[in-house]
Amino acid sequence: MNFTFSEEEEIAKELAGQILGDGTSFDRTREIESEPTGPSFDRPLWRQLADSSLIGLAISEELGGQGFSFLALCLMLEESGRHLAPIPLLETIIYGALPIQQFGSSTLKKRIIPSVVAGDSILTAALFEVGDPALSRRTRTRAVASDSGFVLSGEKVCVPYASVADKILVGATSDAGLGIFLVSPNMSGVTLERQETTAHEPQYVMKLDDVGVDSDDVLAEPGRGEEVFDWIESRAVTALAAIALGAAEESLRQTAEYTSQRKQFGREIGSFQAVSLRAADAYIDVEAMRSTMWQAAWQIDERDSIKKAAAVAKWWACMGGHRVSHTCQHLHGGIGSDIDYPIHRYFLRLKHVSMTLGGASEQLAILGGLIAADSSLEIS
Repeated sequence: MNFTFSEEEEIAKELAGQILGDGTSFDRTREIESEPTGPSFDRPLWRQLADSSLIGLAISEELGGQGFSFLALCLMLEESGRHLAPIPLLETIIYGALPIQQFGSSTLKKRIIPSVVAGDSILTAALFEVGDPALSRRTRTRAVASDSGFVLSGEKVCVPYASVADKILVGATSDAGLGIFLVSPNMSGVTLERQETTAHEPQYVMKLDDVGVDSDDVLAEPGRGEEVFDWIESRAVTALAAIALGAAEESLRQTAEYTSQRKQFGREIGSFQAVSLRAADAYIDVEAMRSTMWQAAWQIDERDSIKKAAAVAKWWACMGGHRVSHTCQHLHGGIGSDIDYPIHRYFLRLKHVSMTLGGASEQLAILGGLIAADSSLEIS
């Protein structure tokens, strides 16, 4: 395992941090959330990332990207989490562009991915249904074959950035099994209903009523969808761990700055033993989040066995993020509970990460299943 970053990766991380840091602020985020048409995303910031060739960081060069590693992409996502950037990086790249690059036909890839890299297209995925904490592999959404492709009917929930997406990955089952389809939100039979979310991210209930999908927009034929969802899941939870790392580290940095200035009884509160011990525990959690995320991202690049490492990284994102966010709020005192104070947004972001694609308990269940399966193979 080699976690020494190349010069190009270091430059990409630094550039992403500079752009996201200069372009994101608490006031700017509140401005986007209060738009008359409802929360969307920071389009000027998205354009700046595209002009800096960062949206296509992990996309192959033949499709207009930079061809960097998945670990490099996670370094950029870490910066996104650090600055709470209101942009659909996770959704467009992890949920959309990378699966299309991996599983799509040559025609599909060339039609969609270059416009994503250029910053002209937004992608997302409808991964969840009511009652499902993780990817809906046994989806109740149905796909029926038609003369030109398939007809989809069903309902998805918690679809991020659906109203601004050009294409949405949708899983649906037929008698042949699970398939993955690309649906536009403005297609006949598609309706979107806004949902309220923990971190103020724009999410929607997506209803599909006999939505016709042409064969050109089929990412995975029925029966091949499981493979695509498995591929997405490990990368998505690792990407979420990267976002959580950035949010937790910045939250702790701001808390260290606050406790070094806030005085009580004639001393900075950071000099009190109880405060310093809690901050030290939070630091250890952040470093554990970092090392497990790096390990998972490295194994993805090496095409090694990745499910265990991804589950471990997500567990630390959930548990470490929970402890760090609570510590940071507590050490801020009463102001830490003020929803109009920036530190509260890190608490919300880390809670949002822990509830996406399965929390700590779900990750333990996944790990237990993987360990049990390995043990049974060794016994046999």
